[in-house]
Amino acid sequence: MTYDLVIVGGGIGGSALAAVTARAGRNVLLLEKSEHYEDRVRGEWIAPWGVTETKRLGLYDLLMSAGGHHITDHVTYDESLAPADCEAAPLPLGIFAADVPGPLCLGHPRHCQTLYDAARAEGATCLRPVIVDAITLGASPSVTYTHNGQQHTAHAPLIVGAEGRQSEVRAASGIQLHQDKPHHWFAGLLVENVKGWNPTRQAIGTEDSFGFLAFPQGEGRVRVYGGYALEEKGRFNGEDGARRFLEAFRMSCAPDNAALAAGTPAGPLFSYFNNDSWTDEPFAPGCVLIGDAAGWNDPINGLGLSITYRDVRIVSDILKETLADAAPNFAPYAKERTERMRRLRFAGQLQAKLDMEFGEAARERRRLYHERKTADPTLGLHGVAIMAGPEHVPAEIFTEAHRARVLGLETA
Repeated sequence: MTYDLVIVGGGIGGSALAAVTARAGRNVLLLEKSEHYEDRVRGEWIAPWGVTETKRLGLYDLLMSAGGHHITDHVTYDESLAPADCEAAPLPLGIFAADVPGPLCLGHPRHCQTLYDAARAEGATCLRPVIVDAITLGASPSVTYTHNGQQHTAHAPLIVGAEGRQSEVRAASGIQLHQDKPHHWFAGLLVENVKGWNPTRQAIGTEDSFGFLAFPQGEGRVRVYGGYALEEKGRFNGEDGARRFLEAFRMSCAPDNAALAAGTPAGPLFSYFNNDSWTDEPFAPGCVLIGDAAGWNDPINGLGLSITYRDVRIVSDILKETLADAAPNFAPYAKERTERMRRLRFAGQLQAKLDMEFGEAARERRRLYHERKTADPTLGLHGVAIMAGPEHVPAEIFTEAHRARVLGLETA
């Protein structure tokens, strides 16, 4: 059982990489632990720069045929702003990437299954459910796994870790994972039967002790997220937690949120920390990491899929360019990813500071930010990094001097 590469994790990143490399003629084994893909309350929104990556990978049309839904404008609400003023000039989202009308949404389980099926159609050996028993790296990489009650060992020159935050490949490699401290709680829920919400408009807003984000998926479905303070750990616990969560969306500053609050919960309500994680180098002898296995960005930016698709594109390009029997050089991937994640970490810290902190001081900070950004749009360039890609924003935006400008701390 020898392959060109073994991919551990058949979610979006692993299945996309399997499809692309199998299409290029590689002998690929894809191992996925779950029997059915479930709603993970994340991984459904692709920023415009991430949509460009799906096009470069030849996967965009596939995602659209599976029900992909584009969002074309954005509105930011805040308790310091009049709703009519916020809605008077929505931000057009087709300005951030060529030939991309805006972010692309697709439900996570369907997204995963679509790519898994595509990998199989391209010729990859795809197995599920699988239990990974052992991973050996170094000069002779292998994965020992159990499938249908039988244990097997697969050998390959390269093992790819694409199995998310608790990556077994990362653990076997000894690659260190760095994490910052959690900023706040973030909860997500899929809502159906939403009537009265513009299906092509996403929104973000903050009022009192709650910050929200809303991303429509079409056909009356909207994925909603809410941020709240760390000390409110149990705020939405209990059997009626989903309903209380939706009621928190009723905000004076965002009247259309009533449509979200009146919707029907259509999946689990999960809460998790908002923080960043990163690796110094996402590769080691015999392995490479992609997606969350290599470190993740603060979910407030919503860039998990965009990061993953770029990882897949860069790693697959390196593999295609590597001659037979030669070891792939992942140093360019590590260099690009390190700077990409550093910049996105900076953008996420600003976004969290502005939108997911509460109380009088935070309220005044947001009010002054919105007021000053009207006169100086460069204060919002961290948002351009999120939508257009971090490489499209000047390097000086990701400095402490710019952070001080955005937060009004120049004279502090």
